Amino acid sequence: MNELGLFGLINTGKVYKNLSVPRLVEEAIKRNEGFFTNSGALNVFTGKYTGRSPNDKFIVDEPSIHDEIWWGNNRPFPADKFENILNRMKAYLQNMDLFVFEGFVGADSKYRLPIRVINEYAYQNLFAHQLFIRPTQDELKQFEPGFTILCAPGFKAVPEIDGTNSEAFIIISFEKKLIIIGGSQYAGEIKKSAFSVLNYLMPKSGVLSMHCSANMGKDNSTALFFGLSGTGKTTLSADPDRFLIGDDQHGWSDYGIFNFEGGCYAKCIKLSREKEPQIYDAIKFGTILENVDVDRDTGIPDYDSDKITENTRAGYPLEYIPDSIIPSIGLRKSLFLD
Repeated sequence: MNELGLFGLINTGKVYKNLSVPRLVEEAIKRNEGFFTNSGALNVFTGKYTGRSPNDKFIVDEPSIHDEIWWGNNRPFPADKFENILNRMKAYLQNMDLFVFEGFVGADSKYRLPIRVINEYAYQNLFAHQLFIRPTQDELKQFEPGFTILCAPGFKAVPEIDGTNSEAFIIISFEKKLIIIGGSQYAGEIKKSAFSVLNYLMPKSGVLSMHCSANMGKDNSTALFFGLSGTGKTTLSADPDRFLIGDDQHGWSDYGIFNFEGGCYAKCIKLSREKEPQIYDAIKFGTILENVDVDRDTGIPDYDSDKITENTRAGYPLEYIPDSIIPSIGLRKSLFLD
């Protein structure tokens, strides 16, 4: 697969490109990355990191973007250090099987960004497949990535050598159009790193990027629900009386509201069918559960348990929610902000 050589990924094992959901689940099970629950979802444990690591996220300080970044809490990373850690990461990946997903972020074709995700783990590639926007076969024939995410959780940084804060890192290079992620198995780093890229790119196209959920009423009124992670955006937007646009990341253009993603990443703690029926029923084959306490004999999840973490998660495609809007674009008529 010659395109992997763009970043010097050579001498790899087998490369699995754009596998179907059943094949990705099969590979994840075969590699002991997770196990089935009683509803057919794939439950995985992410190890030490059960949430995002904001202190381990960096932007490469490059001349073309230096004056455009509001550094503040954004951490600059030296370009030479980026090359060094990338080279060490490429060496780590030699002889390893890799999984590749190609798709888009941005439901509005006028603004969408083609994205390639290369994973060490099959379940994380399944996550990318379900959370990002899946292409048609015709779109794949002409696919050229606008950004690439290279994710190798098994590769751990050495702060004294690599200039990171810990073994985990998420580093974005806008000049190379490349994100590298290592040291953490938490799949949320993949989607949030893509959001960080869009936060930089979308305003250049006159689009406001927003951390919010969105749905639309039968009268075409669109509602936006803003809030930090874990504050209920997904729950509020999954309303059986309205049409779901998306649960986390959206753009606001001159033409309307559009989802950046093709899936949802719902918190599972205290989840019940009575309180959140749409989310509960979306946890089925093809859904990835993260760090949920599951009875290994019965396969029944205990959503009330925070034995592993309070930040239990479910990742699933928008299509798993009844009456979701595909493509996920809402009108600006009667816009409500909550």
